[in-house]
Amino acid sequence: MSGPLRCVTWNVHRARGADGRVDPVRVEETLLAEVCPPDAAEILSLQEADTETPPHRGLLDVARIEGMTGLVSAHQDAALRWGPESHGFLGVLLFLSPRLTLVHAQALDLPGRCHRGAIVVEVQDGARRVRIAATHLSLGQPLRVAQLRTLGQFIFRRPPMPTILMGDLNEWRPWSGLALSHRVIGTRLAGPTRATFPVTRPFLPLDRILASPPARVRRARVLDGPGIRAASDHRPLAAEVVLPDA
Repeated sequence: MSGPLRCVTWNVHRARGADGRVDPVRVEETLLAEVCPPDAAEILSLQEADTETPPHRGLLDVARIEGMTGLVSAHQDAALRWGPESHGFLGVLLFLSPRLTLVHAQALDLPGRCHRGAIVVEVQDGARRVRIAATHLSLGQPLRVAQLRTLGQFIFRRPPMPTILMGDLNEWRPWSGLALSHRVIGTRLAGPTRATFPVTRPFLPLDRILASPPARVRRARVLDGPGIRAASDHRPLAAEVVLPDA
């Protein structure tokens, strides 16, 4: 039996810290020291990791993050990046353990007044296969409904497998809302709710790690530290996802 997949998600706020200063190096050093040190996770999702407006230039040193964490960017294919100057897709940047074999990957445009997107990958972990969808959703529930309906329709057309949804979902309700319901997405997604925003005194569970049965999320915890409080306006969320044997 293989172990759980350790996942981390963090909205890095375009490297703008509590002091108002844009400092990508501070984000990278915080990743190493407090968020995702070597061998701490198999999946790392960052949001707001590219600039907000076109050409959505990358903000972070991807090669340095790979070297520090032992993970590998899932965006080697140019089709998984917004443009030639981007590191991710509309600010969503996904890193995977080298042990996970990438089987299929797609960048999805999601509807909304502001650009939103998702990276959806299917990976093989030994005999197990799992889908990972990393995204950053809109603030308004009607747009989140449309965005997750789009994601759900894409998943419906793909082979069945457990799905992990992770990122800044901007859902403040601890019980979740219509957007995360089975009737919108077409699959049941569940996971512990933990408050991650704002960074100084979190009370809104905007960041989530969810999984569809038979996978399940356990040991979800909000990370904290002086670097985290200085580097972004969100706290990172870490969790383990237990997968069934193939």
